[in-house]
Amino acid sequence: MSTTHRKGGLIFCVLAVGGLAVSAMAQSRLAPGALNAPERGGAQPGEVDSERPSPRGVQLPAARQANPMSVTQRGAQHSVARLWNEELLDAIRRDTPRPPVHSRNLFHVSAAMYDAWAAYDSDANAVLRHESASAVNVEAARNEAISYAAYRVLTHRFANSPGQTLTQAAIDGLMGTLGYNINITTTAGQSPAAVGNRIAAAIITQSFNDGSNELGNFADTSGYAPFNGPLVVENPGTGGMNDINRWQPLVVPGAMNPQGFLAPHWGDVTPFALTRPAPGALYTDPGPPPLIGGIGDAIAREDILEVIRASGTLDPDDGVMINISPRFVGNNPLGTQDGTGHPVNPETGMPYPDNFVLRGDWGRVLAEFWADGPLSSTPPGHWNEIANEVADYPGFEKRIGGVGPIVDDLEWDVKLYLALNGAVHDSAIGTWEVKAVYDFARPISHIREMGALGQSTDDTLPSYHPNGLPLEDGVVELITADSTQPGERHEHLAAHIGEIALFSWIGHPGDPLNEYAGCGWVRAVEWIPYQQFDFVTPPFAGYTSGHSGFSRSSAEVLTAMTGSPYFPGGLGEFLATTGPGGFDLGFEFGPNQDVLLQWATYYDAADEAGISRIYGGIHPALDDFPGRIMGAVTGQNAAAVAKDYFAGEAHGACPADWNGDGAVTARDLTQFMTDWRNGNADFNFDGVTDQADLQDFVAAWVNSCPWIKKDVPKGRPTR
Repeated sequence: MSTTHRKGGLIFCVLAVGGLAVSAMAQSRLAPGALNAPERGGAQPGEVDSERPSPRGVQLPAARQANPMSVTQRGAQHSVARLWNEELLDAIRRDTPRPPVHSRNLFHVSAAMYDAWAAYDSDANAVLRHESASAVNVEAARNEAISYAAYRVLTHRFANSPGQTLTQAAIDGLMGTLGYNINITTTAGQSPAAVGNRIAAAIITQSFNDGSNELGNFADTSGYAPFNGPLVVENPGTGGMNDINRWQPLVVPGAMNPQGFLAPHWGDVTPFALTRPAPGALYTDPGPPPLIGGIGDAIAREDILEVIRASGTLDPDDGVMINISPRFVGNNPLGTQDGTGHPVNPETGMPYPDNFVLRGDWGRVLAEFWADGPLSSTPPGHWNEIANEVADYPGFEKRIGGVGPIVDDLEWDVKLYLALNGAVHDSAIGTWEVKAVYDFARPISHIREMGALGQSTDDTLPSYHPNGLPLEDGVVELITADSTQPGERHEHLAAHIGEIALFSWIGHPGDPLNEYAGCGWVRAVEWIPYQQFDFVTPPFAGYTSGHSGFSRSSAEVLTAMTGSPYFPGGLGEFLATTGPGGFDLGFEFGPNQDVLLQWATYYDAADEAGISRIYGGIHPALDDFPGRIMGAVTGQNAAAVAKDYFAGEAHGACPADWNGDGAVTARDLTQFMTDWRNGNADFNFDGVTDQADLQDFVAAWVNSCPWIKKDVPKGRPTR
């Protein structure tokens, strides 16, 4: 039987798998190219691989840790936009992990900074608030306007955050370090502070009507109700499902109440660049997912099996080593895992060297590096961190689109953040709309419910059910009298003859700081994913994967902005090593050996983010692949629209489009009148809602305000 493993030089009790899990992975639809590369012999726990190359590419960050640099250290080497981006990422880490909400925060802070920068540019068009300003010292004016705009939006957005005290102190401190007085709140006049304050006020006011229900703390406005009752994670089974293919809320360990679906109304939020292909159509519709017992049943079963197989590889003591060099891994056609790697590094002209790692450490590091759950900057924030590291790479030339003149740090940052965070904002809208419409189950529900029903392979064997789990030797097996004999693989499950057993990660060890669980045979009805003990699975439906959408859309923007799909130097890396200053796993002890994650391109990194959710047990491939395709469309569209803004082409928001739906109609006038009567329509941002606001709005509404930036008089209030 399997046991918990302890770090250090102790004796390990390991269940032998006879290579079955390895061969199953190699045959699977999702097997990374690394598993088809030559394997090496077993390694001893704690042994360091001296043949692994030292880190030398763009060093990517793990998103679960706050930036250790002080404001002074950051300011010495970064633009003011970068400083505010870093403060925003820290604020997100202190907040509740709500990816769609924080995608919106990232976009609106980025738009505020970009609009403040564009106010002093003769060509660029603003996004949410048109301003036209001038200054003797344009650089100083931009820094000041950007700071007031970002500061006001951050103060507003994180006013009710669990980390509000720390966040407010941090952003107050940054304003002080930059020499700006936080008590200057005027929106009148042409001072940089007033310009920034007006931009922030416009964005804050406009976003009250953007469909997010910010005033209601983002509570659902769609009337969503879960079709299935809750699954209590600490109890076997699911509690029974009304529909095996529909999402089921969890009662996670330590919680009193079941999860609520996070933001099922998010498809109503005003996007940056998304447009609906037809009225009432989804922004990016992947079509329905494969269903157990329905259309696509074979695909659904295979992908659920793949999650189980991946879980059964999370044991470093099986000694299996794999080659994860970019020479073998990556370069996948979109929406597949069929790539065979990159023959050479285009920056050096040399082949990528071998990179052998313990498979069991690799899978665990993968799951945790991309986890982006509590205490992280969430998936969209993680891609901001990656983008920042790319910009910091020595010798990286900041040319928009990889062509033209080198721009200064500030211009690069405000343009990059607008495109990147416009993309993740749109990705959240498109993905969460699909999640709510298709309402698809997560692996923990599928695996437990199918396991409770029995096996679906052989109707002559016990526990047959057409919706049960498929049997596969070494992965999914029937517990029998023979298999539970002393010394046999199911001995410890002798009380459960006739049930279904899985070879998988066995669950959280008692002392995760010093122990790791390894893999063994567990009852299917007790299976849990490799995730944080009190997190288990995110509180929303699975189809499609948010990680896949966020990551691919970000990869598209980075490719478009840098002019190349490759990381600078042809390599992105992350070194996971246990110990002081290293990357200790959070779910249990590890890694046992160093793991050097490597990617040739942004697309490779994005694909690996999708795969990580399979090893983490919270998405099958049927969630991942369509999510990548949706992200590609969203990211390409956001990059193209952002470049139009840079060039001054007319995408800018019209102030009379009060409801933010992209058109000026009678609905805008009706909504404005309602808000005006309620005192929530300060159209001219003078601090009060009065007759002047009504007059200005009607004038803009009658003219449909089709202007672009150069036609806007100085100081004209716009939305």
